[in-house]
Amino acid sequence: MKKNYLKEALMNGKTVFGPFLKFTDPAVVEIMGFAGFDFVIIDQEHGPISIQSAQDMIRAAESVNINPIIRVANNDESLILRALDIGAQGVEIPQINCKSDALRAVNSVKYSPQGDRGVCRYVRAANYSSMDKFKYFKSANKETMIIIHIEGVKGINNLDEILSVSGIDVVFIGPYDLSQSLGIPGKVNDSLVVEKMKEVVLKCKQHKIAVGTFADDVQTAKKWISLGVQYMSFSVDVGILYEASKSIMNELKHY
Repeated sequence: MKKNYLKEALMNGKTVFGPFLKFTDPAVVEIMGFAGFDFVIIDQEHGPISIQSAQDMIRAAESVNINPIIRVANNDESLILRALDIGAQGVEIPQINCKSDALRAVNSVKYSPQGDRGVCRYVRAANYSSMDKFKYFKSANKETMIIIHIEGVKGINNLDEILSVSGIDVVFIGPYDLSQSLGIPGKVNDSLVVEKMKEVVLKCKQHKIAVGTFADDVQTAKKWISLGVQYMSFSVDVGILYEASKSIMNELKHY
């Protein structure tokens, strides 16, 4: 498995940037790479991206040196396995609410002795068996990123137990789901949401685990970076296209 420079950057305290992707065309991945993003999150939770499309998108990511991350639909070992076997350098796993959820996630990602991931070296991630199997298993455990989503009050209340699980690389705070959990869906800048998010950032810093979150405007992204977020997911491909198109048309219509 290839060296994971994204993981290395986070360990060195750097801030990294990447959008969620819902388009299935690998060209979108290439564009994001040429634009200078560090990673893309291939979204299989919300959107139409199949495992075959995701594999082609990962190939595109490798061609422009951008890290391919897959957000799986849920904390399911078979979904995680397929994402990793096609070459994703990390998985984002939604709705981690307790220690057992976190343990299940790590167990699904890591090979023994760190976990119980299904073993097959005849996959793209192992160069279709051309890679030495023992080197592959070792490098997969070392290089693969585990990004867990804390998206509700239950997860925040159980955060200390969750953070005690070894193997977690990033705790990703989902502001929209958190706002819903707090009874104010969509109000991601509400003081209640912000305070809960700050609580997560502080605890993760104490455990020396990187924090990620989502922002769909530059000022919000800058705010969270200043508060210690390193893994900054900025917007979504469809939203970026819409906002750019809308801005152009607003200017043209008022010419």
